[in-house]
Amino acid sequence: MNKSFQFNFNSFNKFKLNNRYRIFDRVRGDRPQINLILLLLTVLTTYLMNGILYSISIISILLAHEMGHYLMCRKYGINATLPYFIPMPLPPFGTMGAFIKMKSPIPDKRALFDVGVAGPIAGFIVTIPILIIGLENSAFIPKPETQAAGFYLGESFLFSKLAELILGPEPEGFDTLLHPMAYAGWAGLFVTALNLLPIGQLDGGHVLYSLFGRRSQDIYKLTIAGFMIVCAVWYPGWLLLILLLLYFRLKHPPTMNDHIELDPGRKLIAYATLIIFIISFIPVPFHIT
Repeated sequence: MNKSFQFNFNSFNKFKLNNRYRIFDRVRGDRPQINLILLLLTVLTTYLMNGILYSISIISILLAHEMGHYLMCRKYGINATLPYFIPMPLPPFGTMGAFIKMKSPIPDKRALFDVGVAGPIAGFIVTIPILIIGLENSAFIPKPETQAAGFYLGESFLFSKLAELILGPEPEGFDTLLHPMAYAGWAGLFVTALNLLPIGQLDGGHVLYSLFGRRSQDIYKLTIAGFMIVCAVWYPGWLLLILLLLYFRLKHPPTMNDHIELDPGRKLIAYATLIIFIISFIPVPFHIT
């Protein structure tokens, strides 16, 4: 069943919903106060965008993702900064996400894989319960009440199935108004899928290079080509991301010991992350009427 998921940034409150490596110390010269200030500003911008429940939820998802990367860097003795959050007092999320910066080379493909995959998996694990709680507190509302807002969300396979399981089929003439936590969960899946794109130095690119080494370069090109088709046929909004990916180049730098290959257990996890990407990706994330 084709559902229309909507989030109204301004009017949600009108509806009362009852229903083995050396560990480095922090790099000298880092300024954790900057990380803290950016975090607090992002808490503020996400709160102003959509309230406290959304703010706590989306910050928790982003923090889990980046700390997954950071802790794996610590495990392998890779110099890395604490997470930098990016406040953005504009829709749709009130933030442009977060990132860490690695300041030393990656020892080998196993370390690269663990660092790359830890973020999306940690963020995904936090996203799912937030999404479920949010969907349980979402509601169907008559379509005439949603026409003024006109902000609709696309569906990933996972989001669609969870919504159908928790809310049931959407009645004729109704839209689904998402609770702020459900919207944060939707955003969590969206961010996870973007990071798992098997391109360049995105998390998915790290995973792919860990699997195939320099041969991954050809897969990056095929992925970008497919992404361009999606952009041209279904959603032109992807154009900016494609240009950014091309600007930052698709080539992945080698690790210090590129001859060390992934073990079978890591390969299994790699294929599991591919499944997470497939069920979380939204070809057409937004449309506005």
